[in-house]
Amino acid sequence: MGEPDRGRSQRGDSGPGDQGLRFGYGTNGFANHRLDDALAVIADLGYDGVALTLDTDHLDPFADELPRRVAAVAARLERLNLGVVIETGARYLLDPWRKHSPTLLEEGRELRLDFLRRAVDIGADLGAEAVSFWAGIQPADVDDTTAWDRLVDGCAQTLKRAEQKGVTLGFEPEPGMLVDDIAAWRRLHTALGAPPGFGITLDIGHCRCLEPDPVPDCVTAVAEHLVNVQIDDMRRGTHEHLEFGTGEIDFPPVLAALSAAGYTGLVAVELPRHSHAAPTVAARSLDFLRAAQKH
Repeated sequence: MGEPDRGRSQRGDSGPGDQGLRFGYGTNGFANHRLDDALAVIADLGYDGVALTLDTDHLDPFADELPRRVAAVAARLERLNLGVVIETGARYLLDPWRKHSPTLLEEGRELRLDFLRRAVDIGADLGAEAVSFWAGIQPADVDDTTAWDRLVDGCAQTLKRAEQKGVTLGFEPEPGMLVDDIAAWRRLHTALGAPPGFGITLDIGHCRCLEPDPVPDCVTAVAEHLVNVQIDDMRRGTHEHLEFGTGEIDFPPVLAALSAAGYTGLVAVELPRHSHAAPTVAARSLDFLRAAQKH
């Protein structure tokens, strides 16, 4: 791009080893930015990493000359001193008509499996700390047994690829999907044989939305399996990602629970509907999290 690389050193902010938790920001909240520009803004604000959603305009895993582009992104991340996790929640990457389709539960799931293989390969090339994915919504015409068997099989195939590439998987419970909470994740983990490379992606907002336990207790309950954290505010019973301070979550105890758990991965802000004001929202979010960590 030609401009000098920017990062924490320009602002004099402390590195992750000094400030405790490592905060990141999701590129799905920078949908109107070029990826290189989004990474520069995220680094310039003082974030430690990025949750990179593979998508049509942000490192399309089906694009021509993908190895060249992946190598360029890897170099960019290194220059900006950003850690990275790979997210796979792109809305219309696989089907221009149907959001998030096909999933692992549907006919045509081979396309989703191909996407996840590519995500694992990209994650390996970028040195990603985790590759995150989810189950999908159970189709009305697919019975419970078939849906579950398809999910377990798809996860097993993806896990095999990840083990070959030395990549850690983080499976995310998602409200409304077949695996929607921690209990369902545990069932899936057991069905796969409890493999060490199959961890959990925990969205803090989701915990408030539907888990029966307080949010800090959710963190503690999955501490040994925690490989990726998404963070946002939310209200009970409503799956809507909100800016910090506009929902119902008390964040200092949550961040304290993450620290007490010894979690060293990224804690990445997940605000996919705030791209219209991405730099402002990202700056405000980091200020909030730093203040909450000191509370």
